[in-house]
Amino acid sequence: MQTRILEGAAALVTPTRKRYFIMVLLFITVVINYLDRSNLSIAAPALTSELGIDPIHVGLIFSAFGWTYAAMQLPGGWLVDRVPPRILYTAALLLWSIATIMLGFAASFIALFVLRMAVGALEAPAYPINSRVVTTWFPERERATAIGFYTSGQFVGLAFLTPVLAWLQATYGWHMVFVSTGAVGVIWAAIWYMVYREPRDFKGVNEAEIQLIREGGGLVDIQADTENNKRGFSWLDLGIVLTKRKLWGIYLGQFCLNSTLWFFLTWFPTYLVKYRGMDFIKSGLLASLPFLAAFVGVLCSGFFSDWLIRRGHTVGFARKLPIIAGLLISTSIIGANFVDSTPLVIAFLALAFFGNGLASITWSLVSTLAPARLLGLTGGTFNFIGNLSAIATPIVIGFLVSGDSFAPAITYISVLALIGALSYILLVGKVERIEI
Repeated sequence: MQTRILEGAAALVTPTRKRYFIMVLLFITVVINYLDRSNLSIAAPALTSELGIDPIHVGLIFSAFGWTYAAMQLPGGWLVDRVPPRILYTAALLLWSIATIMLGFAASFIALFVLRMAVGALEAPAYPINSRVVTTWFPERERATAIGFYTSGQFVGLAFLTPVLAWLQATYGWHMVFVSTGAVGVIWAAIWYMVYREPRDFKGVNEAEIQLIREGGGLVDIQADTENNKRGFSWLDLGIVLTKRKLWGIYLGQFCLNSTLWFFLTWFPTYLVKYRGMDFIKSGLLASLPFLAAFVGVLCSGFFSDWLIRRGHTVGFARKLPIIAGLLISTSIIGANFVDSTPLVIAFLALAFFGNGLASITWSLVSTLAPARLLGLTGGTFNFIGNLSAIATPIVIGFLVSGDSFAPAITYISVLALIGALSYILLVGKVERIEI
């Protein structure tokens, strides 16, 4: 009776909006996360010249992050289900930031390789934690907006802040690229620990906001439920997240989605310079347009998806429409094979990367489909399979390109985007939480 009276009173009070502050915290964390992924590409020319590292070993250093990042997704996801985000994110941020700072003092190939592997392993829990926080803090109708907003942080780091790192490298040397980005991460780890709390423990959150989140499908009490049902690792749990058709639909879709992303993160500059004859330095604005387009696509995706829900559409339709549409738009990258004009090449690439951004709310389906007590393990599996593309894409493209033709590689990326769309159409089916 008393609970009903309190809930009735809460309904008359305007809900607070502290959840939007949490969304900003996640955005900043993602920006830092991606700066620590991209800083090596900025420092590499000066670093490798100074240390005398040949191109083969440079490639190995670049790959080090992807191997451990993918390998640690399942253990990282398992930790997310057991360690509160306030503790786990603080530890991960602090440790990967320290490893980043140490890169600034590396003096050999072995040191660089090992430290990049450490950064990859320690960043592994980040996106599963993001998914866990959003599922806790946001009702279903706002979740895609939150995911789209914080996901856009990765393109902010790539499109807007990379020039800042380039300036640091030119002004103070390559060492400061790692020291400065790592120092920012250490500071942010302390801020996260001091500020972040679960919804019921966060200062300023009223009962009306708690009720709004809970009634909208947010798992506001997930931490209490986790503490009351602590379990060790179970192969049965892993079997659950590896045997559900719906989940394999999003796993395969994420691999295909990330393949386009990793083309832009790895082979894109080489494609422009070697196969399109562009001066990458002088054409910086043109080269940044696909990243800006992806940034716009990410923001549009979340707002559009949640707008569809507010208009009365089902969660499944509202989530899958921008994802499927975005993947289909990404297939347009194949158009670059049939034009010679630089503006048209960039236009096709920008359109494809816009589609990639539009499809990037895939984590919203992890939040919606995953069994409630296996959010972290499901997210870890999703991120593990999706990030196998970080290994496969550079290698496959390397085999496909020949002589002066990059067309087979572009076709490969386009076909994968189509397969990704089909996986959401044919495998995911009705969007509803998997009960176990």
